[in-house]
Amino acid sequence: MDFILQPWPWYVGGPLIALVLFLYFYFGKNFGASTNFETICSIAGAGKISDYFKKDWKERDYAILFVVGLIIGGFLSANFLTPDKTMDLNSNTVKELTEMGFTNIGNQYFPTEIFSKEALFSLKGFLILLVSGFCVGFGTRYAGGCTSGHSITGLSSLQLPSLLATIGFFIGGIISVWLLIPLLF
Repeated sequence: MDFILQPWPWYVGGPLIALVLFLYFYFGKNFGASTNFETICSIAGAGKISDYFKKDWKERDYAILFVVGLIIGGFLSANFLTPDKTMDLNSNTVKELTEMGFTNIGNQYFPTEIFSKEALFSLKGFLILLVSGFCVGFGTRYAGGCTSGHSITGLSSLQLPSLLATIGFFIGGIISVWLLIPLLF
């Protein structure tokens, strides 16, 4: 059980990811999570409203299982496989986050100022969630895939559009961390 509870080294996790990608490529499938939104819309009947969603969702049933596995795995990991829920953060990071108004730094994974019921049901929290969701959805559709699809599958198959999208993801992350979060908080 100790092996499961510890972070796995790169030489275990990396080959496992490579094996999964090899199996996806071998069976002619693409790895990624964002196209599951299209699949769910197709299952829900969005094809009656838009021709874009007139797709045979059964061709992507493997991807739905992948996302269900992500959700179940995340729940199991967070609730049963994480013995110590504190983080050892750099003192400068703690200082800067405290100056922005964040509390309980290092005592939990997600700050309550963003990830709590109170934050969600406040006007500011709701607007952040709404705008963030729109940006993620639009960006995923505009880039032709999500971070996992481009950064894992696309880069491993040497696709130039995936390299450009991954560079864009990193630039967006840097802008969010250094400009948007300090402005919002």
